[in-house]
Parts: sequence; structure tokens; C-alpha cells
Amino acid sequence: MAHDDTAYLGHIVDTARRAVQRVHGLTRDDFDREDDLRIVLTHWIQIIGEAASRVSALPREMHPEIPWRRIVAMRHRIVHDYMNIDEDILWEVATRSLPELITLIAPLVPSEEP
Repeated sequence: MAHDDTAYLGHIVDTARRAVQRVHGLTRDDFDREDDLRIVLTHWIQIIGEAASRVSALPREMHPEIPWRRIVAMRHRIVHDYMNIDEDILWEVATRSLPELITLIAPLVPSEEP
């Protein structure tokens, strides 16, 4: 199977949208009270980082405005240092960074509309 950056970029956008939708209208107190929410967000952010790590060098070079290294580093932190995940950072990513990421990456994903 050929490497398809579009599939990975689409996965990033789709997963980020799910995360943003999940926290929409919630407060930080809601986030702090809901263990399942924190687990789901952690997993989705991990998926985004994994997909970003699979995007080839050319799109990364063509779009330096996307913080590729930070996205992948967040995935590594979740996977390898899971006991020290900073929930302030997790909340910040879900409520601020992911909407910005969607804005940056969505234009790179071809629309399925005719």
C-alpha cells in the first residue's frame, strides 16, 4: 500500500474535531470531574500525534506553520510518560491548540464534495 499523507492529515482533522466537539460547552471544572473525558481526550491526542508522525517530510516542510514536532512530542509524552501528564496542558490542547490545528490542516485535506 502506498503512503498516503492525505489519509493521515484527514485522520488528524477528524480526530481533532471529535475532541473539540467533545469539550464544547464544558468548563475546566467539568473536565476535572470527568475521568472518562480525560481518558478519551488523552487517547485522541495520542492518535493525532501518531498520525502526525506518519506524515512524510515534504508536507511537513511545505507547512512549517504546523507545529509537527510539538504534536509528535505530545504523543510521545502520553505514551512514554503517562504518569506525568499535565492536565492543564491537556485542557489547553483540547480547547485552544486543537481548534487552531484544525484551521491549519483542514485546507490540506481534499473535500469529498463534488
